[in-house]
Amino acid sequence: MSPLLPGGLTAVPGIEVGHATMLDRATGCTVVLTLDGATAGVDVRGGAPGTRETDLLRPVNLVEQVHAVVLAGGSAFGLNAVTGVMDHVESRGAGFPTPHGRVPIIPAAVLYDLGVGGPPTVRPDADCGSRAARNASTAPVPEGNVGAGAGATVGKLAGADKAMKGGLASVATRIAGDVTVGALCAVNAAGDIVDPDSGAILAGARDSNGGFIDLRASLRAGRMPTQRHTPLGEATTLGVIATGAKLDKAAATKIAQMAQDGFARTIVPAHTPWDGDTIFCLGTGRQHNNVDIGLLGAVAAELMAIAVVRAIGAATSLPGIPAASDLADGQP
Repeated sequence: MSPLLPGGLTAVPGIEVGHATMLDRATGCTVVLTLDGATAGVDVRGGAPGTRETDLLRPVNLVEQVHAVVLAGGSAFGLNAVTGVMDHVESRGAGFPTPHGRVPIIPAAVLYDLGVGGPPTVRPDADCGSRAARNASTAPVPEGNVGAGAGATVGKLAGADKAMKGGLASVATRIAGDVTVGALCAVNAAGDIVDPDSGAILAGARDSNGGFIDLRASLRAGRMPTQRHTPLGEATTLGVIATGAKLDKAAATKIAQMAQDGFARTIVPAHTPWDGDTIFCLGTGRQHNNVDIGLLGAVAAELMAIAVVRAIGAATSLPGIPAASDLADGQP
């Protein structure tokens, strides 16, 4: 794979990214704007998703292009952030044309971060979405405890008190000479995060001595590493793949599916009944059209794995929730 490009997802022509991080609690939302339209697909693989407008992305359905994608904390409450993004996109004159005006098409997905870093009654709303949309630009994507990654945590299968801090990151590269592909993710997994090359645990569930429980070892022994009720829907890693290539909805869907391999390589376990793991794929069509879809999907998976690892490295601790940057000699 070619070297990474500066900027992350915004290296893709036609893509803008903005965050809004709330001040009263560690939560927020992230908006990917595609005001000129982008063909979109989605793959929802976790067992506890919180989504909006994903059905219309099926290849058999009418609408081809979207005008933004929203990722938010706050569980299902966070879907309210889309209202502010809708208003912003409408004010910019973008949307699906109808006889009575343009209707912005904005798929969204949320992750569960209620109670992290403050009261659970604080969650992304329309104002949060509006601020994120207004902040969107082609500048390099801010990473770490920002936007949808502000309240993200990982390693929750042993209980929230054993979790570590997750975060948000974005990377991009160039393939086939001139086609840009980028990935963005907010990492809020129930499982551990591992280095896909070495298998080393980067962040995850901690034992009573502050070391790693090692969920992979527990699962291989045939047992769940928790003494409490399994967390229901208290996780979810969200991602966006974007490319300048011209795609149809079927191709965008296939790339989103392949990109989920990036989660599987870095999250142990991934796609559980308690995660709502969801990846969107956007094709802006600004670059070369004849790109092999298999190549795009394979590179998307590699980029998503890199972004997951990068998000853990960019995260910073919250009170009682250490980050990988706090580790000494590989132990929390």
